[in-house]
Amino acid sequence: MRERLQCEFSLIRYVPDVVKGEFANIGVVLREAGRDDTATVRFTRDWSRVRCMDPDADVELLEALEAEIAQRLQVGVEPRVNARPVLETLEDSLSNSVQLTEMRGTLAESLPAEMEQLLRMYVEPLKAPAVRRRASGRQAIVSSMRDAFEAAGVWRLMRKKIAAAAYTQPGDPLKLDCGYRNGKVRMFHAVSLESDVEGAKGFAYSAEALRTGVQRAEGLELELTAIVERIASVADQEQYGFGVRAMEQEAIRVLTVADLGRVAETAKRELRV
Repeated sequence: MRERLQCEFSLIRYVPDVVKGEFANIGVVLREAGRDDTATVRFTRDWSRVRCMDPDADVELLEALEAEIAQRLQVGVEPRVNARPVLETLEDSLSNSVQLTEMRGTLAESLPAEMEQLLRMYVEPLKAPAVRRRASGRQAIVSSMRDAFEAAGVWRLMRKKIAAAAYTQPGDPLKLDCGYRNGKVRMFHAVSLESDVEGAKGFAYSAEALRTGVQRAEGLELELTAIVERIASVADQEQYGFGVRAMEQEAIRVLTVADLGRVAETAKRELRV
């Protein structure tokens, strides 16, 4: 029987009101005991408990926090990277709305398996099978994108929720889902041709301004990729075709969720993971 790993974990909590002391667990930091270099972090993907507790919660900021913590854990400049100083710095900047519990011991078959177990036990909300709903539309595509990039080990290295306003003009509400730089700038955006063909038109409209802005700001060529559903899953195939043509006419590469594995492997190779 394989010997279990001695590990330590800490819960990351969102505390909207420190006076009331109410909180929701939103993530886990896990490491092998005494080995800061093995530390990893994962946040929830279901923010329903946070939104229920605090309707005004800045979920985008919390999601960005996960990427920042992961990057610091992976690229720390000190020989021993410790999770607590990283989080304490971020706690201060967020007025203590994000807090870290004391480390606790646990035995694990492997770090990835233990991370999943801890998330189920302490972070993810319990849901009755009868009311569980599958993600649909753009939400489902975004989830598939993240799964593919995480499986390839590149999600933590990618930019997320890239504000188009940084390249087009102030007030532009578009936020590109993710991207990275490798000789050129590559950005990926989920577009549902089943539920929001207007989103395809809006993305197509923004393409030229985005390319011009990226060239001006970063001196690099921009490659835009839209990720859409498989055509077989869409009832209105005429609408689907319209959305694809609208984007392709503006030189946006259109791929389906079936292509995500290949896209993620390309990112893995280009980011040298």
